[in-house]
Amino acid sequence: MRVLNGVHQIKIPAPGNASWPTNAYAIDGSNGHILVDPGWDSQESLWALQEGIKGASLKLRDIKKVVITHIHPDHYGLSSKIKQICGAQVAIHRIDAGVILPRYKDFADLVKKVKVLLQQNGVPEDELHQFKEASLWMNKYVTPTVPDVNLEDGDIISNDSFEFEVLWTPGHSPGYVCLYERERRFILTGDHVLYDTIPHVGFNPQSGDNPLGDYISSLEKLERLKVHFILPGHGPVFNALGLRIERVLQHHEERKRAIMRSLNSGLKTAYEIAQQIPWMVNEGGTAFQDLAVWDRRMAVTETIAHLKLLLEEDRVGNVDMDGASLYLAKD
Repeated sequence: MRVLNGVHQIKIPAPGNASWPTNAYAIDGSNGHILVDPGWDSQESLWALQEGIKGASLKLRDIKKVVITHIHPDHYGLSSKIKQICGAQVAIHRIDAGVILPRYKDFADLVKKVKVLLQQNGVPEDELHQFKEASLWMNKYVTPTVPDVNLEDGDIISNDSFEFEVLWTPGHSPGYVCLYERERRFILTGDHVLYDTIPHVGFNPQSGDNPLGDYISSLEKLERLKVHFILPGHGPVFNALGLRIERVLQHHEERKRAIMRSLNSGLKTAYEIAQQIPWMVNEGGTAFQDLAVWDRRMAVTETIAHLKLLLEEDRVGNVDMDGASLYLAKD
């Protein structure tokens, strides 16, 4: 589907029963095409991409650059196969490039670190095994490859028809990038800003010390841009970037207030706090215990990310007792 002159959105299906397709973008150029976030590594995804390229009257062999906004499998997974088919260069931010192999190839150490993190933050032993392995199924849909180009903030990616400025916007991942076409005033945001969903920002062994603080700073960086159209990694194209950012920031303030209310009744682990917060708020709210295992793990890591920011703001304190990390309100 053409969303702008020379810019085509291709819906890439998720594997299994997941109903959240990835928006890949093929960008036509006089010096080859740029493909952004090709999706999962599966036969269905490759077929959908091939058909989408055909539908846009483009050719796979003319893809010269594959640009990845971040290393999550629904955006990065298929990039290695596209490189094999087209000989295209794969570009990703330097920081995300550095965590590809520990995440997708030699990941035993990462799984151990995740287990320790979850234990320290109060996940009960009878849930710990499911929690620590909740994301491993995704590795089946990624062929890890070292990128050809390590991107940095301010780099320019061009195909002589479009010129994208690389904006380093950490939070959803530590090496996250958005792509800004300054002259035409549109931006490809991947998962950084979505139309009707609050992106996941969780604390994990690869996230950096304060991922939510990084994310909020990144949103404020985008607020200053002149943008007419936002091309996200999921959901519809939209405008009014400033209004959407305002709503996302409001959500995080609401979440912090909910955490502070939870701490009014005493010291708690992140797991205990997560149990008292409503989740899936855009869908009417879901209790923690009613979430799927993967969603419960994300709820805990999101809660930790909020607590790390509250620590930076000196609104909570943190103490280790009997191997558990406990938080208390300082307000």
